[in-house]
Amino acid sequence: MKDSKKEKALGLFMEGYNCSQSVFMAFADRFGISEDAAKKISAGLGGGVGRQREVCGAVSGAVMVLGSVKAAENGNDSDGKKANYELVREFCDLFKERHGGTIICREMLKIAAEKKESATPDERNAEYYTKRPCAKAVYDAAEILEELIEKYE
Repeated sequence: MKDSKKEKALGLFMEGYNCSQSVFMAFADRFGISEDAAKKISAGLGGGVGRQREVCGAVSGAVMVLGSVKAAENGNDSDGKKANYELVREFCDLFKERHGGTIICREMLKIAAEKKESATPDERNAEYYTKRPCAKAVYDAAEILEELIEKYE
């Protein structure tokens, strides 16, 4: 039986990696890159892109993985671009079904749009994990990826 990417992603998140890193690192083998390289590539996407609370980092990490399923072969491949965008939209629709109709970090965390947060990440403790949907977002993103990869490959 193959290893579960969703369990791996969740484990990485619980080790302290950000949401984007956790998802992208779990699927690093699809790109033939190390987890270390994946960790560095996806580092800035956590917290909704640099903790700006925009697109959820788990979604950003997943979208990068989707390029390994369907993508343009070159810059002029409009059919490949369309296929990728359709797949990304399918992923986002499935993610939204599980997360209150949004992929926006601040909406998932119920943070007012006008609130400017520090770039300093919150301390990871028991309260952090119980009050935030981030672990579930990471798990769900990886689970949806597993389902879509199986569906399209």
